[in-house]
Amino acid sequence: MKLYVERHGKGKKLLFIHGAGGSSASFHLQKQYLKHCVEVILIDLPGRGKSGDEGCRSIPEYVEVVRTVIDEQGLEGCYLVGHSMGGLIAMSLAIAHPKAIKGLVLITTGARLRVSPAILEWIMVDKERTVKSLALMGFSKKTPPAVSRDAVAEMMKVSEETMYGDFLACDQADIMEEVGRIKMPTLIIRGSDDQLTPPHYSEHLNHAIKGSEMVSIADAGHWVLLEKAEEVNRAIERFITHQ
Repeated sequence: MKLYVERHGKGKKLLFIHGAGGSSASFHLQKQYLKHCVEVILIDLPGRGKSGDEGCRSIPEYVEVVRTVIDEQGLEGCYLVGHSMGGLIAMSLAIAHPKAIKGLVLITTGARLRVSPAILEWIMVDKERTVKSLALMGFSKKTPPAVSRDAVAEMMKVSEETMYGDFLACDQADIMEEVGRIKMPTLIIRGSDDQLTPPHYSEHLNHAIKGSEMVSIADAGHWVLLEKAEEVNRAIERFITHQ
């Protein structure tokens, strides 16, 4: 399996893992800001972007994909930055391979990401309608429409099959009982208006992961990394600087 990997900047290594139906393009605003103070490593998970093969259908499969990237790119001791499904992958990897990871940045995610049966049913029938519904729930009503339109356009580049596999993987995963085993430095970022992974998901992580730090960003939803990029970037920079 050949995955697309791009690396920018120098310093502490941050490996970014995108969410369901997404790609490395999700982090373009983080790349532009953070590459001046750390090394930013972006990947396209299988089945999207510039990566080949088919997408996976379970979080453990994605964990092994990311673990392989860490091994092949010499990223042992890096920080993982995960958005939504990417956060679930990051936490699962930290539990399975704690010595490989130095810290976590978890953005609008949770230890269990239940997916509406309607999404799983409709994604293969009408992808555009489903993606637009997700955007309607996922973005704060205070976010400029152009931001959500761009996000929808990016998700539409991902095939129905890959997107279905991502959401199925999220729906079937559950690390509620294991997440307390994470002992490394952890930053949790949540959007106050997030309906897809509501703020109490982040509160659970903050309680379960001892010593973790949580930042709540107002007037932002599930795609806080796009909606309030400046606040997200500064929170990550502060966290990494103090490690």
